[in-house]
Order: sequence, then structure tokens, then C-alpha cells
Amino acid sequence: MTIPSGRPDLFGGPPPTLLAADPEPVAALAAGDDPHTVAARFPKASLGWAVLAEQAAAADHPVESYAYARTGYHRGLDALRRSGWKGHGPIPWSHEPNRGFLRALAALGQAAQAIDEKDEADRIRAFLADSDPEAAQVLGFV
Repeated sequence: MTIPSGRPDLFGGPPPTLLAADPEPVAALAAGDDPHTVAARFPKASLGWAVLAEQAAAADHPVESYAYARTGYHRGLDALRRSGWKGHGPIPWSHEPNRGFLRALAALGQAAQAIDEKDEADRIRAFLADSDPEAAQVLGFV
């Protein structure tokens, strides 16, 4: 087994969790559909919620960002558990279907930080780095 860095896991940790592909919300967003419509049509997909959270943050609406990100985060946890995740272990950024969850997670941490929820932001920062350090770097929440 290898960890997200590509190096062997010498500690025998859990295998990476790879979410199943969900091409419909990805295609809808790529086609320019409104993220509100995408989240409503595909509420179990973290990606639509993550995009809404990112947009709200960019518009300086941290409470709305937090709410959207929290929804995407919980939808992602449900999907991870259905995929065999036991609450820890790698969630690789390199696996495209994982990105909706990881984006929602980072958005949640950033929104928590923006509303002065320091403890939560710190926990999420650690969770994101433990899931995949590359995701933390790419998403700018390190």
C-alpha cells in the first residue's frame, strides 16, 4: 500500500478511501449550471455545496459559506462511510471524486476561521492535512 505521497506506508495504516465517481454534478457545474441548482438536483454530492461555500466566502459572506460547507462536509462524510472509511486514513486529492469532499472540508475550515471558531478551524486544518497534505496545499488551508 502507498500513501498519497506515493511512498510506501510503513506503519500499516488504513488504505486510501476512494469515493465513487459522480459525473452528473461535475458535468452540470462544468456546463455552467448555477451551483444552487446543482446542489438542489444532487444534494448528496459534496461538490455543489463546496462551490456554493467558496462563492459565499469570495463574496465575504462567511456565515453562508459555513452553512454550505457544513452541508457538503456532512454529505461527504456519509459518502466516505459508505465507501468503507472508518474515520481516519488517507482521502487522496489525486482521486477526482474525493475533491468535492476535500473542497467542502477546506471551505468549512476557512469559514470557521472567518467567524472566529479557532478550535474548529484548527481541527479541520489537521483533518485536511491528515487526509492529504497535497489537498491542504492546493486548497490553501494549511
